[in-house]
Amino acid sequence: MPAKPMNDALETGGPAEATPAEAVTPLIRGIAVLRELTEADGTLSLSALERATGLARSTVDRITATLSRMGYVRVDGRDVHLTPRLMELGNAYLSALRLPALLSARADALADELDESVSLAVADRDGIRFIHQATRRRAMSLSFRIGDLLPAERTAPGPLFASEWTDTDWQRWRDRRASDPRDFSFPAVPPRMYRPDERENEDFVRRTEEAAANGWALDDQLIEPGLVAVSVPVLQAGDEKDRAGSRVACVASVVSHTSRHTAHNLRTTLLPKLRSAVTEMERDLHNTPPPEPGAPPADLALWTGASKQELGREFIESLARGLTVLTAFGAGRPELTLTEVAKATGLARATARRALITYEHLDLVTRTDDRTFALTPRVLSLGFPPLSRTTLPEIAQPHLSDLTSRIHESTSVAVLSDSGNEIQYTARVATGRVMSVNITVGTRLPAYATALGRVLLSDASAPPPRPGALHPLTPHTITDPQTLEKALASVRSQGYALVNEELEEGLRSLAVPIRDRSGQVVAALNTAMHASRHTLRECVTDLLPALLLTATRIETDLHTAARFTHVPLT
Repeated sequence: MPAKPMNDALETGGPAEATPAEAVTPLIRGIAVLRELTEADGTLSLSALERATGLARSTVDRITATLSRMGYVRVDGRDVHLTPRLMELGNAYLSALRLPALLSARADALADELDESVSLAVADRDGIRFIHQATRRRAMSLSFRIGDLLPAERTAPGPLFASEWTDTDWQRWRDRRASDPRDFSFPAVPPRMYRPDERENEDFVRRTEEAAANGWALDDQLIEPGLVAVSVPVLQAGDEKDRAGSRVACVASVVSHTSRHTAHNLRTTLLPKLRSAVTEMERDLHNTPPPEPGAPPADLALWTGASKQELGREFIESLARGLTVLTAFGAGRPELTLTEVAKATGLARATARRALITYEHLDLVTRTDDRTFALTPRVLSLGFPPLSRTTLPEIAQPHLSDLTSRIHESTSVAVLSDSGNEIQYTARVATGRVMSVNITVGTRLPAYATALGRVLLSDASAPPPRPGALHPLTPHTITDPQTLEKALASVRSQGYALVNEELEEGLRSLAVPIRDRSGQVVAALNTAMHASRHTLRECVTDLLPALLLTATRIETDLHTAARFTHVPLT
């Protein structure tokens, strides 16, 4: 594959624009690396990044070292992996947008009611980009992710957005169709088998006119055979009398398969319910006041300066400082002036200005007027699609590897079964010892007799053990319900569980909780060993601090990933 020039048009195949003289070249290169990793589903080797970006290997090494220091990538041998921390950039856009926070509950409820997938999408130049997905779990299910970009003409939302296009927008769309006729710049959709002709262009124009007149649009297998969708615009104003002058805030879609619904059936059966849900969304959008601005990240420039002093030439400070500019935006801060960006990040005005100029060139930031700036949907192209499908075991695995290498003991993460009687191991890293704890992912064990289970049972929302379920597994196993409840109360107060030879003689285990964004215990982290290797006191003094630190790191990633996405626990 030939190397991509650094100033090529981004993603949609339009004509390239000259790079502004004041643009930050290291920032442009860093964004290119993040986009290549995103298109490769989150992982590439260093040599593959070198080929894909056309950058020198030394430059790729310095960029990945900087991104690793920021927690945005993880370098594992020769491979580079995107990490959940990177999602804070997409979270900044989604928080500033407000729509997912306001409308996602309505979309989820509609998906439950119809038992079909429901999505919310916004316009991204001549494409659409998803900001929320409520997907049904089926053998044949949808694979679109939050942040995925689709060509407008191959979707149901596209004609609704195109009804507001200017002549310039239509020309940009025609230019993109001519330069990328098979849609290779849209990795989320199958490429076309043939070049589109003028008749197809005219068909999209016709569909746009019909969508404007009808207030809804259909996708009858435009993306791939079998996939159908119906869409309705969510308008900025919630009052019906204001609809004529309202602009499209986003588009809600019901998506299905022809084995369940034809396109005609979607329109006649499901469209009325979709319209009803959209009416409620518009009411929420109209009646909910903007949130109060939260505290922006502060003094980020001090952190980047300290990192530069520590890492020297391997840390590209201009890249790190440029990326912090995106995090200045958020809930209650959808539009910021240059002065506000500089104040939020601690950067000099000149530094913040050059970063904003660079982002304008990359179409990641737009000017809302002469003084204010706002993030664009294209910020979601920085790692969000592959990371939006991450699971808790995937989040925990690299942290377990690091913990195991530091304490030289096997480590695991487990969740509570639906019954509340068992724990199930979901992630694990074993240490290299002659005698070690032999447990594999998927193993289930009695919750009451394990440190992992005690941590999970101690949470107030956990179901109590079933009466009669406390069987002696060793002479040390707690089998009295009242004694177990006292043990769980102790776990709640001290924040950890230490179980000594209750599951198996000679086995000692220490566990700590992993909490979600609401503070609920959703999983537990432990280390287990033979009792001869660490005394009970040593478990608390030597091992517990490392476990608590690792749990905090897992929670940080989990909270970032779960801000606007659902993170499965298994």
